Amino acid sequence: MISPQQTPATAGIQPNLKDLIALRGQARRLDLAPRGRVLATRSGGHLSRFRGRGMEFDESRVYQPGDDPRNMDWRVTARAGTPHVKLFREERERPVWLLVDQGPSMRFGTRVAFKSVVAAQAAALIGWAAVDRGDRVGGLVFDESHHLERRPAARGAGLLPLLDRLSAVPKDANGGHAAIAEAATHLVTQVRPGSLVAIISDFAGIQPERSGWLAQLAAGSELLLILIHDPLESETPPPGRYPVTDGVQNALSAVLRTGILDLTSARVRQVYQGHFQQRLDSLQRLARRDRAHLLQLATFNPVGPALARGLGARLGARATGMAR
Repeated sequence: MISPQQTPATAGIQPNLKDLIALRGQARRLDLAPRGRVLATRSGGHLSRFRGRGMEFDESRVYQPGDDPRNMDWRVTARAGTPHVKLFREERERPVWLLVDQGPSMRFGTRVAFKSVVAAQAAALIGWAAVDRGDRVGGLVFDESHHLERRPAARGAGLLPLLDRLSAVPKDANGGHAAIAEAATHLVTQVRPGSLVAIISDFAGIQPERSGWLAQLAAGSELLLILIHDPLESETPPPGRYPVTDGVQNALSAVLRTGILDLTSARVRQVYQGHFQQRLDSLQRLARRDRAHLLQLATFNPVGPALARGLGARLGARATGMAR
């Protein structure tokens, strides 16, 4: 959707607030039901595998792969002779946190839109879907020089400032975060158990050996990892020399020289091809380790349908207790 203030040439470069708000209609297609059993759609209707503040015991059921061992119901287990876990009911709306990366490597795209625009659209869709469920939405939007944080609030009060930040940098910004790990580490101190946390980024520079923040977020909350990528990253283009702006230097530093992406060498093409695959493999291993759900959004695909398919797979994965 192109607003009157935008042209086809700029619509994929900078999100527009009116367009992000208008995505609420598409958000109805998204299923954000918790991966545990759901009793009702009104406030207080979620059941969670995790216990924290604002949670009350509901019932015990047979243990399933992927259940948190800390919630074992030892009395029922001893009596029944089979492992059982406790389920807890949230006493109020589920907090939903959106961590949205708008850093330098996100301001890049070769087809349809920048990764930063796709991330903004994904955040808006998830946020509106959560609002329509009666959940409270907040989060953290950041780049290398600015960030905006909002505590989860009901009826869009926490979401709208984030969407505004995604469409324009506020004048009263209070400093930024250099990388996704730094921003997420800050978020660890804010998220309470029973939340849904969606991290939307290209995860450039992610280091598995320094990923304790992922395990901390996943310990008491449901975690979504949404990988945004451009086809130039995931698919090696034909041999040649390509002019490239410096907006992705830190993502392609191994092959980028003075604004020219030189892919004439077979060795360089091999290095290039492996760069994205290594990042994807690392994220897949981390998702399995922390029982998070990983989904991918490409810059050239419509965001709404791709997100709906990814979230549908998330709910399907609960049958096996494993993230895909």
